[in-house]
Amino acid sequence: MALHIPTLLAVSVFVFFLMGLLTLHAWHRETRERPLAYLGGMMLSATLGMLLVSWRDHGIDIIPIVIGNVILLLGAALNWTAIRVFVGRSPSVPGMLAGAVIWLSLCLIPAFYGDMSARVTAYSLLTVGYGVLTALEFWRGRKHLEVAFMPALALILLHTVFYAVRSVTDQGLKPDHSASGTVSGAQFFAFMLFESMLYVIGIGYMTLAMVKERAELKFRAAALTDPLTGIGNRRAFMLHAAQKLADSKRRGETAAMLLCDLDHFKNLNDTYGHPAGDQALVAFSQVMAQSLRKQDVSGRIGGEEFACLLGACDEQTAVQVAERMRLTFSRLPMPAPGLLSVSIGVVTTRESGYDLSRLLSEADEALYGAKDRGRNRVLTLRQLYLSLTDN
Repeated sequence: MALHIPTLLAVSVFVFFLMGLLTLHAWHRETRERPLAYLGGMMLSATLGMLLVSWRDHGIDIIPIVIGNVILLLGAALNWTAIRVFVGRSPSVPGMLAGAVIWLSLCLIPAFYGDMSARVTAYSLLTVGYGVLTALEFWRGRKHLEVAFMPALALILLHTVFYAVRSVTDQGLKPDHSASGTVSGAQFFAFMLFESMLYVIGIGYMTLAMVKERAELKFRAAALTDPLTGIGNRRAFMLHAAQKLADSKRRGETAAMLLCDLDHFKNLNDTYGHPAGDQALVAFSQVMAQSLRKQDVSGRIGGEEFACLLGACDEQTAVQVAERMRLTFSRLPMPAPGLLSVSIGVVTTRESGYDLSRLLSEADEALYGAKDRGRNRVLTLRQLYLSLTDN
């Protein structure tokens, strides 16, 4: 089937331009995420570069050979920069300019400037270099990226492999073959245009999807995070604690609930001001985090009330953890030594079962039993019931 190269060029230019405008629109109106701005710049650079490269039969070789390819290489650099910024790294201006500078330097060599095969090879290898750098950005950031980036990485690798193949197989399309689809050079050039259109559409869609997924994760995290202390809020605790209890029940393990309430918190606010109260809340959240294991669940579930769910933990161990938290918090020097204290109620699934609401309710009974007995103490539900029986 004969392929009309000018038509394919016109379609590719239209696709690049439209995708560039849509990507910049998404950046401006929705997210203000810089990767989309760089990616939109890449697409518009590809539009201009393709227009200039197609300026082949007008006797001004410097436009398609030098200027057009420089702009296309700057587009490849912007593509790399978009992913580099997405994974959290700063743009590299020297890296962005390196491809264009190398191309300009090579064009100063007459033998290179007049050899189409050499130019195709050099341009393809520079594009491969940017493709490798782009893939490496994903690989470096794979541990902290929480979004699905593998489809984008696969697309980038396929794009890079294509240009690696082109560097050793394509001899270039001569000007007198530009309207023909019968020669091998025209066929490869047509395939390259198709590949470029697919890549631009694919990477645009995938990057926008990753940006939106990360934004949704940030909103979800914000909805589950206490803004003052930075730990989970009540909603997060209830969600994760229910999952933890279900896992403990399935494994037949005992779990322990610790309900903590800062003592005399209103007096602290009234005497030293709300900033001191906020400082105490943050300090206790840090003490709690340091006292718990990574797999334990904790959160601020009320004003000065915190809850912890310890998996694979019996009553004795839970009391030891609670005592460590109480002592550490009481020894903090702010706002004055000996002023801070916390009361903690402890209950385990052994006596209360695996229902979260019941655990919280009975831990609350133990907590207020500790308050009634003078505060700044740890009390288990079992101890509370024994004391009530003795009385």
